[in-house]
Amino acid sequence: MATRRPSTRSKAAPKTRSRSTSKVPGISRIDQASTRTFGWFCRFGYRPTPSGTRPKFTAFFGDVSNGGKKKAFDKAMAWLKTVQRSGRPPKKK
Repeated sequence: MATRRPSTRSKAAPKTRSRSTSKVPGISRIDQASTRTFGWFCRFGYRPTPSGTRPKFTAFFGDVSNGGKKKAFDKAMAWLKTVQRSGRPPKKK
């Protein structure tokens, strides 16, 4: 009976999923240094157009204008919940 030799090949690195900063559907992270755009982009509801579909409601929550990444994300979550409940965006102050 033949014995097996240990493999000399190195083990392949495990496949990793793409890093998603937000697990919430409808909220995406934008980090674009070339245009100095850092924040959270929200989309809710889609409507048909002649060239495809587009979101009914959109909003951007910048890190700097909202006091940091965490606070901007919290405001984005609050906006999304309001739009989901009422069906229209909250009034701007």
